Amino acid sequence: MGVTALAATVVLSGCTSESEAAQTPGLEARGTVLTTVQPARQDLTNQISLAGKVTINPVFGLAAPAAGEIRYVDRKPSTTPVDRRTWVATVWVKGSPRRVEIPIGSVMAGRLMDDRAPVSKGMPVVSAKHIGYGIVADIDSAQAYRISGSVESIKAQIKNGPGPFECEPVGTIAALPAGSLPAPKPSATTNPAPGSSGAPAPESGEDPGAATGGEGSEPTGLQVVCVAPAKTRLINGSDVTLDVITGRAENALVLPVEAVAGLSGKGKVDLVIGADKQRKTIDVELGISDGKVVEIKKGLVGSETIAVPGPNLPTPAPEVTG
Repeated sequence: MGVTALAATVVLSGCTSESEAAQTPGLEARGTVLTTVQPARQDLTNQISLAGKVTINPVFGLAAPAAGEIRYVDRKPSTTPVDRRTWVATVWVKGSPRRVEIPIGSVMAGRLMDDRAPVSKGMPVVSAKHIGYGIVADIDSAQAYRISGSVESIKAQIKNGPGPFECEPVGTIAALPAGSLPAPKPSATTNPAPGSSGAPAPESGEDPGAATGGEGSEPTGLQVVCVAPAKTRLINGSDVTLDVITGRAENALVLPVEAVAGLSGKGKVDLVIGADKQRKTIDVELGISDGKVVEIKKGLVGSETIAVPGPNLPTPAPEVTG
């Protein structure tokens, strides 16, 4: 009786094992690439929608045109803009001067660097104030690198108001520190010799009466600032939707954003190689993105097979506490 029961148990166990094996789907080995994509070519536009407001006297930043040494030009206090661009600083690059000028309709609001400090290209060095109405839109960090280059064009639509209309972008989008202005110098009957004040002297015949003085400017976050056409009726505080285009690329080589680690400048992708689908991580140079695909400027030729999702960034080592 015991032998019969044992045999029945063995048979039953064998049947259960075969049934389970039949119902268990086949599994790929851990780490096997299941989804791949190949680079494609298409025209690409980096276009972003932002929520903004009409603002009186908005502050914006002016960036260094090149890497070098910043030297500020002394200016008398003024709150009245002039009808021409105003020279406020020079970036010296290996003995060659590159001017920083405030656009028409604005005045200087502050120095963002110390005089004769080293600066890099694109670094905000001056804060300026547009006199009158402007439109300001805040940018969150997730959007920053998609707008970090020069803004190509902006269209604005005021809620329940005028639009759409072209809105002229001014300044850089970088967050600005508090700007400072030098204390007014005692009046003198003679001008100091060029270069003796630590900054280039105003050009001959240039009116020095536009710009510095006062309390400087307050810090700002990341912002886009633009100016509406003169005949556009604006009301302070009105809500505005901005359609911002920061770049276009024709016949660009692109990949889905999910296949790339990084979305601006330098990135990484995983090549899929061989019949066993091995991954190989390589560096690529990235261009613009529309949020769905990203331009691959260097690193791929277009015939590669790329793993999706892309490579993971390394996990930071845990902090050692003691």
